[in-house]
Amino acid sequence: MFRSFFLNRRWFAWSVLGSALILLATWYRVELDVRINEWFGTFYDLVQKALGGKNSVTLPQFWKQLSTFLSIAMIYVTVAVVLDFFIKHYIFRWRQAMNDYYMQHWERLRRIEGAAQRVQEDTMRFARIMEGLGVDLMRSVMTLGAFLPILWGLSEKVTTVPWIGQVPHSLVWVALFWAIFGTILLAATGVLLPGLEFNNQRVEAAYRKELVYGEDDPSRATPPVARDLFQRVRHNYFRLFFHYLYFDVVKWSYLQVSVLVPLVALGPTIVAGVITLGVMQQISRAFDKVTESFQYLVYSWSTIVELISVYKRLRAFEGQLRGPGAAAVELVPLNS
Repeated sequence: MFRSFFLNRRWFAWSVLGSALILLATWYRVELDVRINEWFGTFYDLVQKALGGKNSVTLPQFWKQLSTFLSIAMIYVTVAVVLDFFIKHYIFRWRQAMNDYYMQHWERLRRIEGAAQRVQEDTMRFARIMEGLGVDLMRSVMTLGAFLPILWGLSEKVTTVPWIGQVPHSLVWVALFWAIFGTILLAATGVLLPGLEFNNQRVEAAYRKELVYGEDDPSRATPPVARDLFQRVRHNYFRLFFHYLYFDVVKWSYLQVSVLVPLVALGPTIVAGVITLGVMQQISRAFDKVTESFQYLVYSWSTIVELISVYKRLRAFEGQLRGPGAAAVELVPLNS
C-alpha cells in the first residue's frame, strides 16, 4: 500500500515531490485564510462605522474593501482548482503503483476471496482516502499554527466566560475542551462502525463474485444461492444503517451546538460593548478555524471508518505475500 509508491524510484517525482507540492499549496491556502480573516475585521469595522453615522464612510471606501476581498478570493479559487486537479492525478498514480505491484504477484493473490475487487476498487479507494485524510490533517495542523496565535491574542479582549469567569486566553481553552469532548464522544459512539464496514465489504465481495461466475457458468448464481448471498448483504446493510443512525444523531447535534459555543463564550463581552463588530467577526472566525483544526477526528471519523475497512482488506491481501518466500518479493518497476 505504501512501499509500492513511496519506496519505488519510478514514482519518486509523484510520491515525494508531489507530496511536497501538495504541502506547499496547502500552506499557501492557509495563509490566504489568514488574510481573509484580517479582511473581515477591517470590513465589519467599516460597516459599523458606516451604520453609526450618516456619510461617515464613502462609497469608494466600501468598494475598495470588496475589491480587496475579491482579489484574495480569486487567488484562493485558482490555487484550489489547480491543486484539486493535481491531486486527482496524484491519487491515480498511487493507485497505479499498487495495481502494478499486485499484478506482478497475481498468481499468488488470485485465489484470495475478492482478489479482483481489491485490485480494481480497493486500491483506488485506499489512495483517495489516504490522500484526502493526509491533506486534511496537514491543513488542520497548518491552520492551527496560523490561527492559534491570532485567537490567543484576540482572547485578551474577552472580559469573562460564562460559568467559568475570567481566564487568560480563555477562548483557546474553550476551543480545546470542546474539540476534545467531541472527539471522545464520536469515537465512543462509532466504535462498532469499522468492523461493520469490513463485514459489509466481505458480503458484497462474496455476492459480486458469485454473480461474475454466473455470467459464464449456468450452475453458479442460481436463484436460491443468489437470494441467500443478497440476504446477507441486506442484513449487514440494515445493521450498518442502524448504527450510523445514532452516530449521525450525535455527530450532527454536536456540530450544530458548536455554532453556538463561541457566541456563548463571547456573550458577556458583547453585552459589555468592549469590542467592535469587526473584532467580533475576527474572533468568531479564528475560533471556528482553531476549533475545526482540533476537531480533525470529529469531521473525519466516517472517512476513517471507511479507511480502516479498506486497509484491513488490503492488509489481509498483502499477507499472502508475507508467507513462505515473501522475502524474495521485490518492487520491480513495470515498463510504462
